Amino acid sequence: MSGRFWKTLAIGVLVTLAAACHRGSDEEQVRQAIGATKAAVEAGKAGDTVASLTDDFDGNGGELDRRRLEGMVRLAALRGAHLGVTMGPVGVEKRGERLVATFTVTLTSSTGLIPDEGGIYHVETAWRREGSRWLCYSATWSR
Repeated sequence: MSGRFWKTLAIGVLVTLAAACHRGSDEEQVRQAIGATKAAVEAGKAGDTVASLTDDFDGNGGELDRRRLEGMVRLAALRGAHLGVTMGPVGVEKRGERLVATFTVTLTSSTGLIPDEGGIYHVETAWRREGSRWLCYSATWSR
């Protein structure tokens, strides 16, 4: 698999974020969802990694959508790949009716650093409330 595949998969998985908890502040729900997603990524659970995405999720300006991300995670798991995630602190701020979470992430794979695409990334995710849940509708990342 190409380095671009691994980069897109690993970053996309991180920003898709597992289901948010129903208790705690809005900001804490988003932080908990990010932590749960990290665990889902490392476990290779495709369904859990897209559970907190809106149907219209947009990753890096059209580079990744919900369906494609789920397929990529499933493919990596079938091939026995393991993605490692080391995260920095998660900052969450309210912007009108939305929340924005920012963090840094270092990516590795079971075969070492992800070829040509590994390293440290700055990630920004945007969240909106749908019913009682906060869902991620947009994410951007840069090296």
